[in-house]
Amino acid sequence: MARVRPFKAYTYARTSADITPLVAPPYDVISEKERARLLAKSATNVVALELPEGPLDPTTPGNRYETGRKRWREWRDSGIVVRDRQTKLYVLEQRYELHGAEVRRRAIIGEVELHAFDEGVILPHERTLPKALGDRFNLTKACAANFSQVFGLFSDPARSTDRFFAEAMRGPVAMTATDADGVVSDVWAVTDPEAIADLARTLEHKQVFIADGHHRYTTALAYRDERRASDAANGVKPVDPAYDFVMMALVNMDDPGLVVLPTHRVADAPGAFDPAEFRSRLTEHFNLAEILPSEARAALDGAEGPAFVVATRGSDSPLLASLRADVSLAKAIPLERSRAWKELDVAIVQELVLNPLLGIHPDRPETLDRLSFVKDTDEALASITEHDVALVLRATRMDQMRAVALAGDMMPQKSTYFYPKLLSGLVMRAMD
Repeated sequence: MARVRPFKAYTYARTSADITPLVAPPYDVISEKERARLLAKSATNVVALELPEGPLDPTTPGNRYETGRKRWREWRDSGIVVRDRQTKLYVLEQRYELHGAEVRRRAIIGEVELHAFDEGVILPHERTLPKALGDRFNLTKACAANFSQVFGLFSDPARSTDRFFAEAMRGPVAMTATDADGVVSDVWAVTDPEAIADLARTLEHKQVFIADGHHRYTTALAYRDERRASDAANGVKPVDPAYDFVMMALVNMDDPGLVVLPTHRVADAPGAFDPAEFRSRLTEHFNLAEILPSEARAALDGAEGPAFVVATRGSDSPLLASLRADVSLAKAIPLERSRAWKELDVAIVQELVLNPLLGIHPDRPETLDRLSFVKDTDEALASITEHDVALVLRATRMDQMRAVALAGDMMPQKSTYFYPKLLSGLVMRAMD
């Protein structure tokens, strides 16, 4: 059962609902240059908590985590952030334009009880990286706080949660912020106990699929287990402690406002690259058809079965690569993976292109230096002036993500790109 409850959030003290200078994108997409730009807007931008200055080694004096802990305490003591006097849920609506049409995506922000993945209540869909897990765990341990939400999905095809959103959004906006892409995030606070209890009953029978924030969720599990062990060693038996929960933004995966965009791959060979040999080896599993660069998206949209567009260094035209009808994925990808996993375009690209033809695979982290990820199709195709191979993919569908997660598999990294990202700093949560 997915247990969701309200909490006493910390929010920025404000005289205006607009907190644009104080919020930031997720920590994992912020470069040093972007961090400096955010802090130039406000010295109290949440990035100062999410990515504090200092060495990453937690044993080094003045390290990032010591800095974050001191700053978090100072901000609370000085009133830069203030805590709700009563427990609340929050409703978030993100509003933006995509392909000339306005899109609105809504989420419920609350505390969600943590469950190990093998319990089947909260399900991951992508792999995590150990280095990122260590950094997030050290910051969580130092601050005992969530400064951003894990992005979770639940299935509600009947849209029974729409009424909760509609009622919440009748009131005044508590906070608003606009990101660098022009996405507007509006937040409403919900305090009505009956509405909150009704929503909790609706969600308690749902599974939650992690859309984004796998590192934050896995970190929360590790932090919970450490706190539990510490309390047990000291004879402490708290009831429903805050560390048993994590802050989440929950979105209905059946809402048409949920948009998933593709993430393309740009790769280099380990040595000298031979485009003719690369294309020849592709034909072992794929039919190849020349297309114009401007036709890449349309060609992919019209393809049946697994497919992608590939361009190589020095080529004039990209190719539409479609899995040959005589290829058995069970034999071509002899891994103990579900059929749903093997039919993913991203898995096929990983196992039949990147690994055998370019020597790149996530199980060999040292090879990932030759792989980068690009969101824009034209940018990916143009990259072959400087790189060996560009692979343009379709977006992973919601039914595919659900099937893979329910099968107990995890997709390759960067299999999904849920747009837009959730902002950090809208609401924050303490666990001390």
